[in-house]
Amino acid sequence: MSPGATLAADGLGKSYGGVAVLSEVSLSVRPGELRAVLGENGAGKSTLMQLLSGHRQPDHGRVLLDGQPVHLASPMQAERLGIVLVHQEQLLAEQLTVAENLFLGRELRRGPFLDRARMHELAAERLQALGCHAAPGAPVGSLSIAERQMVQIARALLVPRRVVILDEPTAVLTPHEVGALFAAILSLKASGVALLYISHRLAEVAMIADSVTVLRDGRLVTSRPAAGLGELEMARLMVGRDMSTLFPPKPPLPEPSDAPILQVRRARVPGHVVEASFSLQRTEILGFGGLVGAGRTELFEGLIGLRPAYIEAVAVHGEPFAHLTPRGALRAGIAYLTEDRKGRGLLRHLPLATNLTLVAPFQRFGLLDAARESAAMQQARDEFDIRAGRSSALAGQLSGGNQQKLMLAKTMLTRPRILVIDEPTRGIDIGTKAQIYRFIAALAAAGTAVVVISSEMQELIGLCHRVLVMRHGRIVAELEGDAMTEDAIVVHATGVGERAA
Repeated sequence: MSPGATLAADGLGKSYGGVAVLSEVSLSVRPGELRAVLGENGAGKSTLMQLLSGHRQPDHGRVLLDGQPVHLASPMQAERLGIVLVHQEQLLAEQLTVAENLFLGRELRRGPFLDRARMHELAAERLQALGCHAAPGAPVGSLSIAERQMVQIARALLVPRRVVILDEPTAVLTPHEVGALFAAILSLKASGVALLYISHRLAEVAMIADSVTVLRDGRLVTSRPAAGLGELEMARLMVGRDMSTLFPPKPPLPEPSDAPILQVRRARVPGHVVEASFSLQRTEILGFGGLVGAGRTELFEGLIGLRPAYIEAVAVHGEPFAHLTPRGALRAGIAYLTEDRKGRGLLRHLPLATNLTLVAPFQRFGLLDAARESAAMQQARDEFDIRAGRSSALAGQLSGGNQQKLMLAKTMLTRPRILVIDEPTRGIDIGTKAQIYRFIAALAAAGTAVVVISSEMQELIGLCHRVLVMRHGRIVAELEGDAMTEDAIVVHATGVGERAA
């Protein structure tokens, strides 16, 4: 244990159903220190943070605050002691406004009445400090996923804290929003707040961490200063193997004379996409980059009929469609894998097999064919390496990476010719990222055309044949070959080059 530590874990352990998920883990964090906690999905990171914030109780070991053992019976008790966890899951009341969520349970009053004006004023100040432009009076349900994450962070930082634990805080944020969050983190460090920071974005860890703790299979691998610890070394410590070949080779493209498998001309989505036209080749992996709010997700939700859209022409394999509906898109061979796997992608309270066959159920004489469903689930587990302790496990009990693989398996049961994947590796560890990249490349090599919408520029560059960059509802650049660089994507996504000219 580090002398002068604000918060420390001393030999913490936790088991579920006789299976140890955390074994004899110790770490500490001092005032003004940011300690990154790294590991693959299922390594025990989130469990450790829950033990340190009162959300769960350890089976053995101690939590120390200022060097003294403390029993954190609940998150509320931890918060009263100055310890707060910003969850990876978004735990906001969607029907309430932004300001109401920020002050939920700690409302400000003027006499017997709520002081709504003051709460709106303070909410606006906190959100502005984080670079978030969500209106205090807007319902949280109307916000983007990135805006909801910033609201959740703002709620955690609304009152002074001694220890702030951040679990994948930047997974859904744009580079601009990440910069604003990092500025807030630096301010917290300067004021003496101790920070524990879980992230799979190793470049960010290298930028801001003072120290690094690595977990693997619920056990401590190492704790060391972050200085001099590069991304590849961090990845090797996490997975126990070399990760220098993260991206697989890109599949060969068809001849230029071949007709596109998908052509979209002059698509408009009210309030989101002004106009967009593009084409997609068979076996191609086409990337869509841009800032949150640029219209990438909305373009494809409009294309498959999930939101109102006006499209001059859509052709799949040369066959025109006046306008696609979700069912019509599936019949045409277009499958969409949403970025919101927990909210819209999976029924987390239902078993894996039920989720797998939700879109393409196995039936016999109008009834569910349980034997075929079970066989399909076993095949999906083998093919996509879905790791679940029990075949009867619920989807919500899987790690983030295994949930994403379950969604991919579910989507592929429809045998799509065109697969659209929105943020394929958000919040996923580097080992599982490599798996998903190999899945995508293999699908493309087998003839499936793939669209990847991603906020991770290295992902777009390493995986895709071409990258289309969107800004303010328009496609503003097409990049391929050596022109696909992080600088080029940022310049076109932000319009910096145009403003400078």
